[in-house]
Amino acid sequence: MGGTAVNYIVFDLEWNQGESPKEQELTGLPFEIVEIGAVRLDVERRVTGQFTRLIRPQVYHKMHRYTEELIHLSMEELERDGELFPDVVTEFLDWCGEDPVFCTWGTLDLTELQRNMEYYGMEPLTEGRPLPFLDVQKLFSLAFEDGKSRRSLTHAIEQQGIEADQPFHRALSDAVYTARLLQRISPRLLRNISFDAHVTPQDAAHEVHIVFDTYAKFISRTFETRDELLGDQEVMSTKCYLCHHNIRRKVKWFTPNNGRYYLAVANCDRHGFVKYKLRIRSTEDGGFYAVKTAKFIDEAFYEDLRRLRRTSPRPRGRKNS
Repeated sequence: MGGTAVNYIVFDLEWNQGESPKEQELTGLPFEIVEIGAVRLDVERRVTGQFTRLIRPQVYHKMHRYTEELIHLSMEELERDGELFPDVVTEFLDWCGEDPVFCTWGTLDLTELQRNMEYYGMEPLTEGRPLPFLDVQKLFSLAFEDGKSRRSLTHAIEQQGIEADQPFHRALSDAVYTARLLQRISPRLLRNISFDAHVTPQDAAHEVHIVFDTYAKFISRTFETRDELLGDQEVMSTKCYLCHHNIRRKVKWFTPNNGRYYLAVANCDRHGFVKYKLRIRSTEDGGFYAVKTAKFIDEAFYEDLRRLRRTSPRPRGRKNS
């Protein structure tokens, strides 16, 4: 995600929703985007343009009470000044340029953008694989806090002493604030890309294998059932991500919390103990995919996990984990 032709597209969405989960399910679109705001940055992260549009609702014609309070937009304003979603997004993507690096505060906006595009039958942003992007909320935590917490945009702006000269919870304003924070983050941290898995890998060739400074990540293709996923050799493998050798498990796969995630530990003769964490995610069409992370740990942490393993079950469908 580098090079002289990079356009960082820092964008934010505002959306409306139905009054009840049942209404959202019936429409087939849980959240309808009503505003897009974006800031474009060049490779040096200098501002080269702004984009802002209102979108005329086609699904929900009544503003949810919480949405109206939060974003200070009325249905009358959207009906009067908004444009149709496909027209706005087509213009937005043209404005982004070729091969943009999308940047958002948190992980929701790219998923909702793609879900709305799908609803209108538009071409997907990516073919057969997750979409890499920069999660500025995560990068802010890595740069200025503990790397684990996920703070609000308001908190981040206050913490950095950036003047709050525009109202929060409007798409362009929040994009501007997010861009200002991105400009303060060390270039080396921009290697910590995230992946939006609204589109999961279509096959093994498109699965994601990536190594960061302190851990590695794997995103699997989609499986029809959880048991099929838990029986896949690559999903359940324990490899050293530095020397790429399969290494013997010292703590076999187990779940400490009834299947919310699974843990294992293996030992590499050259590099030490590696902890693996496997999360199973559901796709919108009823399938399942895995997100597995691997990280080196010390012997004390290994012993803690070994003790925890004794009181926790193994994954379903695995005779020898």
